[in-house]
Amino acid sequence: MADPNQNPYSKEPGDNPYGQAQPPGGPGPSGPPGYPQQPGPGHASGPGYPQAPPPPAYAVPPGQYTGDPNAPYGYDPYGRPYSEKSKVVAGVLQILIGTLGIGRFYTGHIGIGIAQLFTCGGMGIWALIDGILFLTQNDATDAQGRPLRG
Repeated sequence: MADPNQNPYSKEPGDNPYGQAQPPGGPGPSGPPGYPQQPGPGHASGPGYPQAPPPPAYAVPPGQYTGDPNAPYGYDPYGRPYSEKSKVVAGVLQILIGTLGIGRFYTGHIGIGIAQLFTCGGMGIWALIDGILFLTQNDATDAQGRPLRG
């Protein structure tokens, strides 16, 4: 009976088809005996493999909760904490009932709100422009100088 490990095309027993003799004992679990052990797939440590670098420390993306009690709504790209007030709510309030200065009262600008209340929002024109500016500006702030959330 023929040896199943022998190549039928080789001239000597134990030769492989590429002309290189296999070491005695045949291949082991991770290669032929006498050769350095290679880590298995998905294993990235051992000789010749660099240690995995620690994960990079990224800044918190704008608008995400940071756990900071001074900035519960996160920080804007310039590092300023966001206000608890929304620029969308302020703009809609200012457009709909801005003749009473409600959008300015909402953001904490009491003086401007009273001026709009007494002038009926500048006959409606001041209130409309102020509401559009709330909705389109990225640097609208509340009374404490914090940028409004978008």
